[in-house]
Amino acid sequence: MASDRTSFFWSRLRWRFRGAWMWPAFAVVTLGEGLLLWRLPPVGTGLNVIEGVLLATFGNLVLVAALAPWLASRLAARRERALGDVEREVLKDRVSTGLLLAGVLGVVASGLAARPTVVVETEAREQNAAAVRDFVVASGSEELMRNLETANTVRLGEGYFRTCIARDDRRRFFCVFVDTDRAPPTVVKDPSAEPNTVYQVP
Repeated sequence: MASDRTSFFWSRLRWRFRGAWMWPAFAVVTLGEGLLLWRLPPVGTGLNVIEGVLLATFGNLVLVAALAPWLASRLAARRERALGDVEREVLKDRVSTGLLLAGVLGVVASGLAARPTVVVETEAREQNAAAVRDFVVASGSEELMRNLETANTVRLGEGYFRTCIARDDRRRFFCVFVDTDRAPPTVVKDPSAEPNTVYQVP
């Protein structure tokens, strides 16, 4: 009798270990996806590491808590024999782990697909910075030249930016619109001196 109990215990423990990959995989995959979202952002504006990890955490929780149990139950229903509780847990664990790994491939694919857009956006911002710098130098304003490092830029449209430079008192701003889709980029002074933090797009 004791031998049967021992055999059952070790059999159950072995099944538990076979189904113990989900949460370690969740932690590793979530951190990895966060780094991937930072290095290969699927959007042109980009993401920092913390934003990437938070987004990956939310997405992976949906996979593990919602999609995996449903998919596991569907697979269990197709089996010719009824599954025990432990076997169901193992199946759900394996399905969850598979979905997490598939999610990594999805993040990589979306990041690579968006890469050309990110490169174009980065090049446009570099063109904007160069155009603003040339405009300030050509203006001969010593105030703007010494405050050029305070330049702040927002994207208003594809290849279209608004850049503001703080005045000496840091309460007033000099702002320009830059169209990088033109060759060379055009720079037009904005009559409004509102900083980008409160600027309202007309």
